[in-house]
Amino acid sequence: MSESAGTPPTDGLPEPRTGPPASYAGPRNGPGNGPGNEPENGTAKGTGNRAGNGTGGGSAAAPAPDGGTMRYVDLTGSREAAGRSIRMRDMARRLPRLVRRSLALAWRVDPRATVGLLVCQTLSGVLQAVGLVAISGTLSALLADGEVYDRLLEAWPSVALLAGAAGVRALLGITTNWLSSRLGPMMSREAEQMLLTGCAEVELCAYDEPDFNRDREAADRGAQVTGDLINEGQDLIASGAGFLAGAVVLAGVHWTLLPLLVAASLPQALAQISAARVRYLANLRSNGDNRMLSVLRWHIFTREAADQIRAGTMAAFLSGRYGQTVARINREDRAAADKGARMSLVGAACGGVGSSVVWATVVVLLATGRIGVGAAGTAVFALQTAGQSVRGLVAIGARAMRTGLYMDDWTGFLDRAGGYRMRRGTRRPGRPKTIEIKSVSHRYAGKDRDALSDVSLTLRRGEVTALVGFNGSGKSTLSKLVSGLYLATNGQVLWDGVPTGDTDPQELWRQVALVPQDYARWPLTVRENVTLGQPSARGDAAVREACEAAGADEVVDGLGAGLGTLLAREWLNGEELSGGQWQRIALARAFFREAGLLVLDEPTANLDPRAEYRVFQRLRGLARDRIVLLVTHRITNVAVADRIVVLDEGRIVQEGTYTELAQQPGLFAQLLSYQVSAEPEEERL
Repeated sequence: MSESAGTPPTDGLPEPRTGPPASYAGPRNGPGNGPGNEPENGTAKGTGNRAGNGTGGGSAAAPAPDGGTMRYVDLTGSREAAGRSIRMRDMARRLPRLVRRSLALAWRVDPRATVGLLVCQTLSGVLQAVGLVAISGTLSALLADGEVYDRLLEAWPSVALLAGAAGVRALLGITTNWLSSRLGPMMSREAEQMLLTGCAEVELCAYDEPDFNRDREAADRGAQVTGDLINEGQDLIASGAGFLAGAVVLAGVHWTLLPLLVAASLPQALAQISAARVRYLANLRSNGDNRMLSVLRWHIFTREAADQIRAGTMAAFLSGRYGQTVARINREDRAAADKGARMSLVGAACGGVGSSVVWATVVVLLATGRIGVGAAGTAVFALQTAGQSVRGLVAIGARAMRTGLYMDDWTGFLDRAGGYRMRRGTRRPGRPKTIEIKSVSHRYAGKDRDALSDVSLTLRRGEVTALVGFNGSGKSTLSKLVSGLYLATNGQVLWDGVPTGDTDPQELWRQVALVPQDYARWPLTVRENVTLGQPSARGDAAVREACEAAGADEVVDGLGAGLGTLLAREWLNGEELSGGQWQRIALARAFFREAGLLVLDEPTANLDPRAEYRVFQRLRGLARDRIVLLVTHRITNVAVADRIVVLDEGRIVQEGTYTELAQQPGLFAQLLSYQVSAEPEEERL
């Protein structure tokens, strides 16, 4: 249904964005409802072509324990199993990889800033070690025998070195924060751009796979938190440098101190990692409820369903459902927070015992004369520095590991999208003279029967071919196969003898002008809505010509800024169109394209009778130099077609002209009788 959204996550990550994704068939043309994605017969579509066969089914909607609420769950449990498998050794193995991954993405967006960040972090670590050495020199000089003046004079170089190192480190810290604040947002935007590019390059059939849609929504959150990795990576490097500096000094004081310090920090490390795993799994289990919250929020506070909520008095019901879903998420969050706190408490207690052992060791070494007073003072500072760095490594490492799990969703989706990436041929088709459908059968993923079965048909330039039949008969599926949007499971679709799978898809689609049932209502100007960002060399003259052919010229003339009017009333100076006016704009964008194939799927469903009549009268002229495929339920309108193909349950059952089919007994005459007579044909026979 929707992307994660809802109550603020307990793990401190940004709240997922709202709005239903492409897998949600919500209000027409809401966010994610792209053109032509409404399944036939009300069923979710899938496909089994070369882009990825299989049955899908990795996630599904299941009744919640309270009985009435649908909850979307991962049936495979693979992601939760992966989250549960994270242990201390996994963090040690993953953290360097996460740092490399964040630096690689940072390098991609700004190489100079990345180099600057690494240089600053390296210098800061070196200066921290220099500072500890300076502290050791200062203490040794001050605690030595002799006159106070002589001791101060001897300590002065170390004090100056310490002050200089601290000042330079402060400047490096400011520079590091500046570079990080530049890189973080850029990395998130780059990750999102890569996600969008990955989606745009997959076969359309990928959106019919439940696993693909679920992973896509999880990847969106991963893209959002990607920018956090640069800060976490920076903190990891800083903590690592601090630990290394402290370790070098401690090793110089006495070799036993460093391993004892590391051992004392292990309990807290284990606790932090376990708590991070608990929070990640809690968020993972709440993902379906978060998706539901986003859908409910979309319906409640947008205008798309506002009239139906009021007329249907649904506000109380929807608010109640929202409250129930929030309560479930809150329960999960509270349980995770309580469990994480218990783990942290145990880790802190064990860490406290370990720290006591470390400090007791320093006292014993001093008392037995194995280290001097100056060395003991240095050890105190080094232990504080190294201990703080170890705790930072653990805390930041646990947070980075959690962020890395979300980023894994992002990278995993990009890999999965690669499996669905269009891998077709390189032939560049021109305006087709003929399109042959040869023994085509097509089955969607997860279905037990074909949507089309052994369909053969030839479309020719200069002809209008109409597809008619009941809902779910395969009309829209056939139109998508002809357009190259899908590749057939069996059989071939040939453009002038070349299979669509052997053509360059982008070049093929340049020859396609499509008006789907659910056309997009882009929040752009009229001009951009018609040209789709691909203006003609003829400029606005071509746009106005297309508008006139679609009857949209009357719409444009009534707008304040004409072709420059923004079609989004919720934005400044924008205007909104009625359903019929939008349909004229959708027709105009198809007529504008200089394409060899024109596909019209219910092109006049929202038009008034006069506008509908004008559109169909113009079809004959448009068909002179192109192939026209018309899909409609209004049987009387197909009289304009040169040939009518009647589909039933995925098979061609009749074919002929309007006059021929109207006089023959069969499905076409039956469909015609429903629209032109009060008595159905089947009852008159």
